[in-house]
Amino acid sequence: MDRHRSLDPFAISIMVVLCALWGSNQGILKLTAREVHPILQVGLRCLIASLLILVWAWFRREKLYLRDGTLLPGLLAGGLFAVEFLIVAVGLGFTTASHMSVFLYTAPIFTALGLHLRVPEERFGAAQWTGVILAFGGVFAIFAAEFVSGQPFDPLQLVGDAMAVLGGLLWAATTVVIKSTRLSEASPSKVTLYQLAIAAVVLLAFTPWLPSGNDYPFSGLMWASILWQAAIIAFASYLIWFWLMKTYSASKLSIASFLTPIFGVAFGVLVLDEPLTVNFAAGAVLILLGIAIVNGAFASRFSRA
Repeated sequence: MDRHRSLDPFAISIMVVLCALWGSNQGILKLTAREVHPILQVGLRCLIASLLILVWAWFRREKLYLRDGTLLPGLLAGGLFAVEFLIVAVGLGFTTASHMSVFLYTAPIFTALGLHLRVPEERFGAAQWTGVILAFGGVFAIFAAEFVSGQPFDPLQLVGDAMAVLGGLLWAATTVVIKSTRLSEASPSKVTLYQLAIAAVVLLAFTPWLPSGNDYPFSGLMWASILWQAAIIAFASYLIWFWLMKTYSASKLSIASFLTPIFGVAFGVLVLDEPLTVNFAAGAVLILLGIAIVNGAFASRFSRA
């Protein structure tokens, strides 16, 4: 099939489901954090998903050799991925799932900036810079509004929001490493395995220092949540995403994926009963508009290529 094939109703429906799954991810971690610390949840999720990828590769007779020049960039990408989720897991203790979803998904903007510096074909034009300015204007507006509103606020939430932005930066750095090294030629299974396996090792290493609380024993619902995160979100959704990337236009898919933080905010407000202020909503709109403009500009460029 043509990789530049336009999105049809089937692909759009799949993307909506994927965005809903990814958007609910932070909310699920927040919802179950009282029973099991998010760091332990994500560590177990990555471990189980790594094992599923190994089974998948074995079933497809795919050889995951390490002597192909991908080991060092794979370790770097995996390390960045691990630190990102470590920061997200800790940050959820300070901020809401809604804020985490929006700020974390500034990653496409940081990715575009990184590729602009590393890959000559990805140089920015006026449209991309407009999108970047809008997105970071939205981030600044949300932070500034807390200080000028005159309403009492929790300074720790600003810490959590800042950690979410840092998580987006690390996510973008991971993407840039993948796009600009030998990992760009590796199979999706190998690239994903590097990230998940290293994250599992790093995150589970923090287990002895986590507050014990109600972490043990896990309830049936908690295990169901972890298995859902591992099998559906961390494993199946990414395989479906890679299939879409091979079948349809990657640039158009990237535009569709900006629906994810919208679902994240909806999950936080409707399920977790998180507040949705006018200031945050306005800033979030600017961020999403900036992301859409940046990705849309790249899509227009690729469609003319």
